[in-house]
Amino acid sequence: MNAKLKAMKSNWVDPDDAPELTEEWFETAEIREGDRIIRRGRPMGSAKTPTTVRLDNEVLEAFRATGPRWQSRLNAALADWLKTHSPAELAV
Repeated sequence: MNAKLKAMKSNWVDPDDAPELTEEWFETAEIREGDRIIRRGRPMGSAKTPTTVRLDNEVLEAFRATGPRWQSRLNAALADWLKTHSPAELAV
């Protein structure tokens, strides 16, 4: 009987190794009631509207190649462009 107990691996984790729970962590945490998600971990006040847009393959591939959060980088690039341009300039 003791031989089986010695062969089992321990799943215990030292609580001192746990990361510090900062305000930033709580702001981005996913809040749940049981299995139901109440709020996902997105910063409050960063309202974004889901949309469908057609992009050239080369543009899409370039941003996707940058890894996770490529959509946020694409959004930032467009926002940066708007600082010096007006969409009305492109109207035909």
